[in-house]
Amino acid sequence: MERQGVDVPPVELKDQGPQATVESGEHHQNENHEGEASAAAASANYQLPGPFSSLDSSIEILKKKAQELIENINESRQKDHALMTNFRDSLKMKVTDLTEKLEERMYQVYSHHSKIIQERLQEFTQKMAKISLLEMELKQVCHTVETVYKDLCVQSEVPTSEEQSYKDGEC
Repeated sequence: MERQGVDVPPVELKDQGPQATVESGEHHQNENHEGEASAAAASANYQLPGPFSSLDSSIEILKKKAQELIENINESRQKDHALMTNFRDSLKMKVTDLTEKLEERMYQVYSHHSKIIQERLQEFTQKMAKISLLEMELKQVCHTVETVYKDLCVQSEVPTSEEQSYKDGEC
């Protein structure tokens, strides 16, 4: 969201006489300025006596002061605009720097976690291999026990010589 070339709206002084617009610290006057200036010069040579002459001079003084105020306002706006532009640029640089640092830290954490996960997966694989080996040994033991049990059962069905002679004596 970059705004380049923001225009500062000018302040205008409007009255019945010559109209001046202040924009970017420069004066822009109406095309009728020359005609009005010569009319003002002629009226300055011929002034009515009495209270109107001081009124005319007071109006001129007020116009000049208003024009100066307008120029000061526009200069202040330009300074504010330059300050905001510098602030925005400085803030962009700081945000960019912080973002890069955060991204770098994030990748460091990812790398650390990946190492931990890899170590645990290796341990898990080793334990699963040991479990498989123990399972095979347990099956062998079970098979051996089964074989021994069957042998015992077969032997118990075969009469011993004493049992055989006892059985023979009964008959």
